[in-house]
Amino acid sequence: ALASAAECSRYGASQGACALKCDAQAMSKHIIAIGASTGGPDAIKRLLSGLPRTCPPILITQHMLPKQLAMFARILNRLPSVEVSIAESGARPQPGRALIAPGDAHLQLKRDAQGEYIIALNHAPPVNRYLPSVDAMFASVAASAGKHAIGVLLTGMGEDGAAGLLAMRHSGALTLAQDAASSVVFGMPGAAVRLGAATEIVPLARMAERILRAVNAAALVERSTVPDNKARNMFLANS
Repeated sequence: ALASAAECSRYGASQGACALKCDAQAMSKHIIAIGASTGGPDAIKRLLSGLPRTCPPILITQHMLPKQLAMFARILNRLPSVEVSIAESGARPQPGRALIAPGDAHLQLKRDAQGEYIIALNHAPPVNRYLPSVDAMFASVAASAGKHAIGVLLTGMGEDGAAGLLAMRHSGALTLAQDAASSVVFGMPGAAVRLGAATEIVPLARMAERILRAVNAAALVERSTVPDNKARNMFLANS
């Protein structure tokens, strides 16, 4: 169910986002990948509060210790929007559900032998000094979901996620970076902007609405007969 107007106001989500629902056709293909660090817990809470349970599967990498991440997942799961839990290997991304990378592994999106999305946890060394790493997650989403993904890089110190977001953009995904004014630290999103990885720079209060409009636009395009290049332009431009 969608959050109420009072809940939207409480958690800082825009009324535009709360008024939108996701097109059911978009659920089978699309993935939303979110990365954050410093200031991320509050930003993620505000973003998820604006997304309905009908939204595409969500993958989250937040720089945090394992015990803190487990508590963070429990807190987020109390929101009146998506279901939230710590990711496990072999899990299937589901609409209206957010999976958070555990503190001791990189969260990666793969495809099984039937071509369906499946979660893998990679216990490889840190990437960009971080375990879990946003770059590792974004790179896997670029490879597995391509143009059917939306990458969101939120507030955080350093540059983790910038290169991965660029890989997502090159794969045809819509890539969004939080703006400086609403970021606690404009390090990670700022690095993405400088690298040319961000399709758009979006205030946190408008992020959920932008995601939902993009998902619905993509579903509309996929039902049409327009050429692929025109369809992609419609997907990226819709707001």
